[in-house]
Amino acid sequence: MNNAIWDALAATPLPEVRRRAAVMDELAEVAPVTVTGARRLAWNDGGGQSAVWYFAEDGRVLLLTFDHESDLNLYAEGDFALQESLYKGVPDDLVALVRDRPENYESLNLTDPATGRTIHYAGGVFWYDGTRWHVSDGLTDYCRREDTDLFGESGFDYCLDVYGFGEDFTPETVVAHLYEGEDGEQEAELPGVREVFGRHG
Repeated sequence: MNNAIWDALAATPLPEVRRRAAVMDELAEVAPVTVTGARRLAWNDGGGQSAVWYFAEDGRVLLLTFDHESDLNLYAEGDFALQESLYKGVPDDLVALVRDRPENYESLNLTDPATGRTIHYAGGVFWYDGTRWHVSDGLTDYCRREDTDLFGESGFDYCLDVYGFGEDFTPETVVAHLYEGEDGEQEAELPGVREVFGRHG
């Protein structure tokens, strides 16, 4: 599996992954949420793309990505069975973090017409077992079957780019990324971004 951002995420210690997730969550003005056994942090670009992290108390992580313009926008099709299949291979207790839960901006629900149960939509489903990161078996199977670019169509590449894995992650680099080509805006935003970094070590 050859992908630079994936390799960089895999090489990043979990506390640093969580720090970056917390910084981007606050910069995106997303309220952190505590669900049973986990803490939810998220980022969105305000245009339909998002990354959602569930940091479980036992050191595992569930990561969902979504790009509304990709082939893996299953919400547009309303296909509950296909969406649920993308979670195949993820431990049941991690999937439970997104099953029968209230909707939010980053994660709307798809509903099983037979049972009424719901699950959060996601184009990309990834998880960390406490030692290493995995692509869900269901996502891998779907992309192989449909000859789909896993990291591109799942939203992984776009949505994780803002976290700068494998690169320096400082107020200056984040502002340069978020306000590329807008020098005046970068200068105006930098003090506030520095305050956010200060709150997250």
